[in-house]
Formats: sequence, structure tokens, C-alpha cells
Amino acid sequence: MTGFSFNFTSFFLLLSCFGTGESSFCIKFSSPEIFSVLNTGVLSKELGKSFFIDCYDIRKHAVNKHGQIDSKPYGGGEGMVMMPKPLKNSLKDIPKSKAGHVIYLSPQGKKLNQTKVVELSKKKSITLICGRYEGIDQRFIDSYVDEEISIGDFVISGGEFAAVCLIDAVARNIPGAIGNKDSVLNDTFSNGLLKGHVYTRPEKFEEIEVPEVLLSGNHSKIKDWNTLNSLIQTKLRRPDLLNKVKLTKKQKKLLEEWESKDIL
Repeated sequence: MTGFSFNFTSFFLLLSCFGTGESSFCIKFSSPEIFSVLNTGVLSKELGKSFFIDCYDIRKHAVNKHGQIDSKPYGGGEGMVMMPKPLKNSLKDIPKSKAGHVIYLSPQGKKLNQTKVVELSKKKSITLICGRYEGIDQRFIDSYVDEEISIGDFVISGGEFAAVCLIDAVARNIPGAIGNKDSVLNDTFSNGLLKGHVYTRPEKFEEIEVPEVLLSGNHSKIKDWNTLNSLIQTKLRRPDLLNKVKLTKKQKKLLEEWESKDIL
């Protein structure tokens, strides 16, 4: 197998990924149905080629015949906590050579961003632990998890939803997964900034015309317009991003000229 690989576990499954890390990424999966979304869209064409997915059912390692894998938290509190032993045994189902970097998808984790996505896409394989309810036993996290990641400051029903988001984002950055690599390089956040406005046919829609420069055929001016528009949208919508990016002299000049005109 020459692809990148994802492995994952959750209340229902564990996801594991493996591959060479050179040109492809691997994800393997089976039920639940939520992961069937990965069978659609642009990336679906490369699933099983550039990357592979494996799912591991934690219930196969339940502590009793009733399929129990969680229990009430010590010290009291709401909800149920996933037990460490079923998780540990599920993780052991994955060959050590394929387990790779183990991630627990958790609201307590570091927030996922494009820099982290690109970093993960360069790994040979990833295992995603998808939690449910009140989370998983801390002892498993301390012993087996390499990193905790959150997809945002909000709560969802389970880590499987977060896993789908992470897989899609990471897989896009695997060489060969997207036909036109420039579309990935020019994505929002690819350079730390928001992408600017885009337009298509017709040239006039409800009396609103496409910016004249985009119809000019002057590639230099179009490039400057796109660069400036990206900076403007970032300045207006996500000014915090500008504090994290080192702008080029050209970008600084374009932004300063726009700001001076805006003030006037």
C-alpha cells in the first residue's frame, strides 16, 4: 500500500490511517454511515488510492456481554465516560506500523487550523479517537494519546463529525488528492489570509457588474486586485489573522494605499 492512512475509534469505532507519507495518505472505514459522506465529492475519487481509511469498532472490546464500553464518572456528575480498557484494546488492533500519530478529538484540544492540517498531511498515518458523551477516561489520554485537537469552540454530539472535517481538510493537502494543486495553494488560509471575492458569468447580475479589472486581461493588475481584495476581506472580517502573518512589502504597500484611500 502506498497511500496515507487514517484510523479512528469512537463510541462505535476507531479510525486508523497509514501509508508512506511521501505521496499519499491512508484512511480505512466501515460503519457508521456518517463516514459515507467521504464517498462523495472530489476526494472520493482518490479514496483507496491517495489515502485510505480504517474504522475499528470499540464495542468488539466491550467489558461484558451487554456491549458496555462506558460507565458513570467517579465523583459524580452528568453523563457517561468511555472506559480506558476497550479503547486500549481497540488501539492494539491497529498494527504499530500503521497506528502513527494518535489524536483525540476533544473540545479541550488545541483548535485546528490550516497550519496544523498541512502538518498532519505530511505524516505517514494518523489514528483518530472519537469520543462521546462526557469524554474518555483521562488515563487513556495520558498513556496513549499524542495530541488533542478541537475543530472549534462549540459542542457536537460526537467526535465522528469532527473526524470527517479533519479527514477532508487533511486529505485535500495530500499530493495527488486534488487534481489542480494550485486550487489548494490558493485556498482561504493557505497563506494565512482569507480568500478574496470571486465572480463568474454573467458579467452583470441584477445591475451589479463584475469588477472591470477582472475582465481586462491584464494579468499583473488582476493579480494585484486579488491580493488586495484578500487583504481587505481579512482586514474587515478577520483582522486577528493579520497579526499572525508576515506580509510582503508588496502586500503592505497595497494595504496601506487602500487604508489611506478609505480614510479619505
